[in-house]
Amino acid sequence: MQPTADLKQTHTAAGMAMMCIGVACLTVNDALAKALTSTYSPFQILFLRNLIALPFAVAIAASLGGTSALRSHRPVAHLLRGLLWMAAAFLFVSGLRYLGLAEATALVFVAPLFITALSALFLGEQVGWKRWLAVLVGFAGVLIAVRPGGDTFQVASLLPLATALFYALLMVSARWVDRRESVWTLLLYLTGAGALLSSLVVPFVWVPVQWDHLGLFAAIALFGTAGMTLMTQAFRLAPAVVVAPLDYTALIWATLLGWLVWNEWPDAPVIVGALVIIGSGVFTIWRENRRRR
Repeated sequence: MQPTADLKQTHTAAGMAMMCIGVACLTVNDALAKALTSTYSPFQILFLRNLIALPFAVAIAASLGGTSALRSHRPVAHLLRGLLWMAAAFLFVSGLRYLGLAEATALVFVAPLFITALSALFLGEQVGWKRWLAVLVGFAGVLIAVRPGGDTFQVASLLPLATALFYALLMVSARWVDRRESVWTLLLYLTGAGALLSSLVVPFVWVPVQWDHLGLFAAIALFGTAGMTLMTQAFRLAPAVVVAPLDYTALIWATLLGWLVWNEWPDAPVIVGALVIIGSGVFTIWRENRRRR
């Protein structure tokens, strides 16, 4: 029994490390996108990101999921999920143009609360009063951070909130996908759908890419793909209740990068609101895991 317990602990530790590194990679991805928003449309950024990442996504899916991961039983479902993902990504990148990296990141953290509400309203899942209370507390944290009606309120603050809603819809829509398909198929087809859908818009917003920006676009694809791959593997190695809260470490990296690159520092209401949102999100994750067990 002891070797099995040791192996489980090793897997859990590896999963936690992968989650932390993956979150850091995605935060770097966001910072790079923010750096490019002053020159390029969000659609062009997303198009080039997905186009460059697509060959890597194919290679990862084939190597980790086998050749069967390259085939989908419900391609239309992936296309619809691609629409949701592109909407979320477009809104978030648009928000980065006007908001600090840490502030935008903190507001997106309400996604687990949206997932809880959507699961109860549209999927008929049972949500107890404690989780509903956590949802209300989380949205109170949003009001603290955004301060609607105050002098410092920005309409752009609504963009990360809309991002969280579309991301929650994306997570809930996973039920549309055929159960026989692996998580690597989902990642591959999200990347492919993102490249396809953004290609329909990018001709209307295209700006010639500067040579010194090519490395930034390649880095976005690299860090974005690496982050999603590492986070996916983390959930495969360790219990969700252990690794999911580590997603909130993104706020640490976002604050650090925002300070180092743009001299940004979130003010006190944003920090307090973020802590309230994170607390309610961690409680929601814990209750969901307990319910499933």
